[in-house]
Parts: sequence; C-alpha cells; structure tokens
Amino acid sequence: MEYKHVQLAYFLQRKNRFVASCRLEKTGEIVDVHVKNTGRGKEVLVSEALVALNFLPNTKRKTAYDLIAVKKQDHWYNIDSSAPNEVIFKSLLEQSIVLPGLKGKITLLKREVAYGQSRIDFYFETDQAETGFVEVKGMTLENKRIGAFPDAPTKRGLKHVRELIQAQKSGAHSYVVFVAQFENIDVATIHEAMQPELKSTARTAMGNGVRFLCYACQVSARQLEIIKEVPFDLDASFSDPLK
Repeated sequence: MEYKHVQLAYFLQRKNRFVASCRLEKTGEIVDVHVKNTGRGKEVLVSEALVALNFLPNTKRKTAYDLIAVKKQDHWYNIDSSAPNEVIFKSLLEQSIVLPGLKGKITLLKREVAYGQSRIDFYFETDQAETGFVEVKGMTLENKRIGAFPDAPTKRGLKHVRELIQAQKSGAHSYVVFVAQFENIDVATIHEAMQPELKSTARTAMGNGVRFLCYACQVSARQLEIIKEVPFDLDASFSDPLK
C-alpha cells in the first residue's frame, strides 16, 4: 500500500480517539489530523514523535490530514487501520499469500460478508469447491521483537473469533490473519493481560481448526508492504512496554 501525498510532522497530543494535534516539519504549522486507528497507541504516539501524514483535502472532511505512520527509534510503524485489509485483499488476489489447508486456488473473494451476527472481512471460494472466511486484524503493538494483539480490549474482535468457530464447524475454512504493521518481530501472540477472554477464545478456536496467521510488513513513511510470515504462538510471553 502506497500513500501519494505524505508530509512529515511531529506528534503533539491526542485530543480524542479520532483527532490528534501535530506540527508540520516544513512550516511549523500546527494542524488537527485524523487518527486512522482507534487503538491506544500510547507506546508510539508520544510527544514530539516523528509522524507521517497523508494530505487529503476535502470539503466534506473535518481534517485535511490522516496520521498513517509514526517513527519509533529507527523504525516506522504504520497505524492506518484500513491498510491491513487492503494489503491482504491484494495479496490473496495475486496469490502472493496462500492460505494453508486449501486444496484449490481462490476464484472468488468478497469483502464484508455477513455471517451470524457479524460482518467478516472476506469470504472466498476456490476452484475445488471450498469456501471460507478471513478476518483481518492490524497489529501495532510490539515489545522485545514480539508482536501482540490487541492494544485495547476489543469486543468486536472477540465476537469475530466466536463467529469463525461456528463457520469452521459448519465446514468453511476459517482464518484470523494479523498484519503486523512493522517489521522487527520474530513471533506474534495475543496480549493476554489486555484481554484474557480473547486468548482463551483463540485457544478454543484453534482447537476447532481455525487458523491464526501473522504477516510482518516493511514500513516507510510512504509505504506498507508484506515481506514475511511470522509464527503465531498463543503461548509466547508478551510484556506490555508501558508497564
């Protein structure tokens, strides 16, 4: 995923879940920006952190900028919550990602398909008459080369995992795919301290055949690109960087 109109700035403060204040690097102008991630992001969105803003002026928008990435030490972290779905959709269509357990190739891929009481990110069919669902989750939390999800409790995410258990039991192939929006990790897991119920539900899901996958991305101020699959280990020990 590539952003066309990027400007660098310095993060000042988060006014609420959706709006932050930043200072443009070139002009020093202080602007309000849309934060494209409702997660907390406290470990990266710190005062004076270098951030990347995508400039998208539109009279219907309240802000002219989207905050899409932040630099932590020497690495960029993408925090655009729409980016994971886009890169997975493209990767599945181009078959640069092949979902394990499938016999055939994906011939149909639909977005936002209703299942149970939820809308799952993708529904697919293959040329071997297989069907399945893929739920994509962006991962923006990392510590000591371990990536973790979530960085804030997510009732919606918990609901999706429960729906996928039922889909798997009904005969559909079901996947939870995490997109680590950074590169420097060796393993991915569930942040148990943040949401213990999500970890226990994930364990139940895995026991019923739902597959959990993670892909790490190379990130710059202008781009996010999947570069490698990372092992998902539900029992990996993760410590919150803010504690």
